[in-house]
Amino acid sequence: MWSSDPSRRRWLLGALALGGCGFTPAFGPGGDAARLHGKVRVEAPATFLGYLLRARLLDRLGPAEAPRYVLTLETSEEVEQAAVSAEGAVLRYRLLGRAEYELRPLDDGPVLAFGTVEDFAGYSATLGTVASEAAERDARERLARLLTVQITTRLLAVPAPE
Repeated sequence: MWSSDPSRRRWLLGALALGGCGFTPAFGPGGDAARLHGKVRVEAPATFLGYLLRARLLDRLGPAEAPRYVLTLETSEEVEQAAVSAEGAVLRYRLLGRAEYELRPLDDGPVLAFGTVEDFAGYSATLGTVASEAAERDARERLARLLTVQITTRLLAVPAPE
C-alpha cells in the first residue's frame, strides 16, 4: 500500500517538523536574504565571467538601491580538454571557474565575509563551429549560476552585523 511506505512517512514527518520549528526559505518573505536584498553593491572584473557573475548576483540579491555593503569579486577561468577521440579530435571541454569574494561595509569597516568558490561546466565540441560556440557560451552561463549559488549560500550563513 502506497500510504504505508516508510520513506513517505519519514518525509511527511520531516516536513511537519520543519514547519513546526519556524523554518522559512532564505529567499522567501521574511527570509535571511531580505537583510541583504537591495543593500549589496557588486563589483566584478571586466571579463565575460565577471559580467555574468555580477548579473546573476544582482538577480539573487537585487539591485543596490540603498547599498550598505560592497561585494568585490576576482574571477578566473580555464578551459581544459575533457574527452579526446582516438583520432585526436577534442570532443568535450571542461570550463573551470573560480571566484574570490569579499563582503564589507561601504564605510570600509571590517570584512564580514570572504572566501573562494570553484566549480565547472562542460560542453561538447562536436556540433560544428556555431553550435560549439553556443555550447561554450551556455557553459559559461551555467558556471556563473553555479558560482552565484555558492557565494549567496555562504553570504546568507554570515550573521547579520550589529
